[in-house]
Amino acid sequence: MKTSFTAIDFETATRHHICSVGIVTFENGEIIDEYHALIKPPNNEYNWHNIQVHGITQRHTQNVPSFNEIYPEIKKRIHGKTLVAHNESFDRNVLTKTMRDYSIEYSDLNISEKWVCTMKIYKAKGYKPANLNACCQKNNIQLEHHQALSDARACGKLFLIA
Repeated sequence: MKTSFTAIDFETATRHHICSVGIVTFENGEIIDEYHALIKPPNNEYNWHNIQVHGITQRHTQNVPSFNEIYPEIKKRIHGKTLVAHNESFDRNVLTKTMRDYSIEYSDLNISEKWVCTMKIYKAKGYKPANLNACCQKNNIQLEHHQALSDARACGKLFLIA
């Protein structure tokens, strides 16, 4: 079992426009770095459904940097790392589409095409449901659901005990 990896989570303002990122770096099973940022989505536009999920609104992101301004901090933390996400396909697609919007090459990150997916791991263990909240409750992992840093931290802890 790999105990050095980076867990990541995105919250979105619209379909794939990021409004929040949480990144937690684990070395030898211990958290060595945590990063969280609010990100201004294009035109600071939000879908009301997304706001219902995470509570982030235009007011929270009107004066924060956009993705391309935050990207160097993200790259610094995930470049060349093994990435873990709870719904890997969602988070990976959000990142790749956002990078494409800003003409940033995904290959610059030197990371795998597919990431490790803790939801798939827990589904294979027979968890029903296998969403982040249910997995954390069952394993007594603290979670402020849909807060990107908390989600990333919890995902990393789930991966360690899987």
